Amino acid sequence: MNLPNRLSLARIFLVPVFLVVVSLKFPYGDFIAAGVFIVAACTDGLDGYIARKQKMVTRLGKLLDPLADKLLISAALVVLVELGRLSGWIAILIIGREFAVTGLRSVASSDNVVIAASPLGKIKTITQIVAIVAMFLRDFPFNLINIPFGNIAMGVAVIFTVWSGLDYFQKTWPLLNKEK
Repeated sequence: MNLPNRLSLARIFLVPVFLVVVSLKFPYGDFIAAGVFIVAACTDGLDGYIARKQKMVTRLGKLLDPLADKLLISAALVVLVELGRLSGWIAILIIGREFAVTGLRSVASSDNVVIAASPLGKIKTITQIVAIVAMFLRDFPFNLINIPFGNIAMGVAVIFTVWSGLDYFQKTWPLLNKEK
């Protein structure tokens, strides 16, 4: 198993660690949970970079990387809803977009078409990570000057989530609309 795949597996294994830290409710637990989340999120960019740079792209990696991303983001969103820090509709919108784009990629794959991550998709991921971290940190340090940074960042993440999802579907509509 190559290094990029190990990094994707590490991200998957960090999800339960993140969930345990969140559930233990101890002083500074949110900061530790945010730290675990940040470490896991950093493996996302790193595994892809190494896989492409070192020509280590594998079928296993093509499965593990998006799976790990969706598990991490979905787990964090569900926890934020459970903690009362995020509206459920936002979590459903973001997670639903992930299912829709995954389905789109599956349909495209059946026609031997690869849908690579778009720049908008990458911005979407970064904005989601920033928003989730800000919400776990309860807007620290912005809360010191009464700026609801987490809510603002999540609003930006929602915009990029919807925009990138629509972009994927708009670009692949001919493929989806053709008869087999």
